[in-house]
This record gives sequence, structure tokens and C-alpha cells, in this order.
Amino acid sequence: MAKAKTTSELTPAELQVRLRELKQEALNLRLQRATGTLENPARIRQVRRETAQVLTAVTAKSLA
Repeated sequence: MAKAKTTSELTPAELQVRLRELKQEALNLRLQRATGTLENPARIRQVRRETAQVLTAVTAKSLA
């Protein structure tokens, strides 16, 4: 079984794709919360943290 790459191991292009996916997921979670169909409220926090990690990795790679 292949191990998933951490954010620091991803290329800048992969980071941009991951960031786009996380932002889309965050939007979907916000819509679910507003309509009352959200099953896992903790996922909102997880997505925010993952987004911050990706943005940190993007900044680190752009400064390197």
C-alpha cells in the first residue's frame, strides 16, 4: 500500500490542485451546515487545518 505524500513532498502544481480541492470541500461543508445536512461537523476544522498546511507549504516553496 502506497503512503500518501505529505504537503511538504508535493510539487507546487500538486499543492495548487490540493488547495483548490480543499476550498471546494470547505464550500460544500458550509452549504451542508447551512441546510442542516452536515453529518460530520469536525470535518470543517480538519479542512481548515489542511488548507493552512497547504498554504504554508506553498509559501515555503515560493520563498525557497
